Amino acid sequence: MKENHHVYRFYIVTILVTLLLLTGCQNRAKKNIQQSQQYKDGRLKHSLTVKHPLLEAPVNISDYIIQVAKIKSASPALYRKNEHIYKAIDAWINRALGANEFHKVGLNSYEMAGKDGFGNVHLTGYYTPIIKARKNPTGEYKYPIYKMPKNAKGQLPTREQIYNGALMNKDLEIAYTRSLIDNFFMEIQGSAYVDFEDGSSLVFFSYGGKNGHSYSSIGRLLVEQGDINKENMSIQSIRNWAKNKNERQIKELLIKNRSFVFFKPQHNAEVRGAAAVPLVANASIAADRSLLPIGSVVLVDVPILDNDGKYRGKRENRLMVALDVGGAVKGQHFDLYLGVGDKPGKLAGYYNHYGRAWVIKP
Repeated sequence: MKENHHVYRFYIVTILVTLLLLTGCQNRAKKNIQQSQQYKDGRLKHSLTVKHPLLEAPVNISDYIIQVAKIKSASPALYRKNEHIYKAIDAWINRALGANEFHKVGLNSYEMAGKDGFGNVHLTGYYTPIIKARKNPTGEYKYPIYKMPKNAKGQLPTREQIYNGALMNKDLEIAYTRSLIDNFFMEIQGSAYVDFEDGSSLVFFSYGGKNGHSYSSIGRLLVEQGDINKENMSIQSIRNWAKNKNERQIKELLIKNRSFVFFKPQHNAEVRGAAAVPLVANASIAADRSLLPIGSVVLVDVPILDNDGKYRGKRENRLMVALDVGGAVKGQHFDLYLGVGDKPGKLAGYYNHYGRAWVIKP
C-alpha cells in the first residue's frame, strides 16, 4: 500500500508540475501578445525580435523601384520625408539581402497586428475601370457622372436625392454612361478612364470629393438580404445580380448607400491616388492613413488567385507603398492596386482574403 501511495503522490506531483509549466507558458505567450511585437495604432513600440519575416524575396522589385521613382518625380516633398527609408531599401535590394536582414541597412520589420491580433491583415483589391460614356445624354447613355459643386459646404444631397435630380441643370454633369452599376463601381474604385468613343484619347476621371454622407456596403446588404452567398461575394456577383434587375430595383439597392463620389476630368493623366502620385500596379496600396502614413513601405504576403478567383495555396511577397486611401479601408486592411481594365477588374472583384504584412521603418 505504501508503494502505491508513493506512486500515487508521484503522479499527482507530476501532473501539478506539468500544469504549472503549461500555465506559465500560456501566461508568457499572453504577455508577449499583450506587450505586442506588432504594429498597432500607428505606433512602433516593439520591433520583431525573433520572428523577422523568414520569407522569400519580393517578386516585384522592379515595380517597386518604378513606384518610388514616380514618388520622387510627382511629390518631391513626400519623397524627402521618406528618403532615408527608400535609400536604405535600395541598399537592401542592391546587396540582395533576405527578408530577415533589413537590420543590416538600418531598418526593422514591424509586423501588422491584423484583424484578429494574430497578424491576419484583411486584403482586398481595387483597379481603374475603363468606362464608355458620352459628353451629352443620348439614348441609353443617360446616367450622369458629376463633378464636385463649387464652394460646397457641409453635406451635399444624398445619393437618393441626386438620383432624383437634386444636381440636375447645375452644369455639374461631366459625362453620361449607360449603367448605374458602372458609375457605382467607378465610385468604389475612386477613379476611372472614360472612353467617349469619339476618336479622342481616354480621359482620366480622378476622385473629386464626396457628398459627406456615410458609406454603406451594398455587397453586405445583398448578403444580408439573401441575394448573394457571403462566400460568393464579388464585384462580378453584384454585376450578375444587376443583370436581371430593372432600373428601379437597382436604384432601391444603391440608395441605401447614402455616400456619393464626384470626379474631376484630367487629360493625358496617369492613375493617381490620394498622394497625387501615379500608381504602379502590384506596388501600391490604399491604407488607413491614421495607421499607416502616406509614403510608408510595407512587405506584404499576398495570396495568389487563379483566373476563377480561387486560392490554391500559392503566395508571394511584394514590397508596396501606401499611396492611397479609401472610405472602406479602415484599420488592419490594405486595398491592393491591381491595374487598369477588365482583367485587373475581374481579379479585384475576387480579392477578399488575408495575408501578413510588415511595415519597414528604422
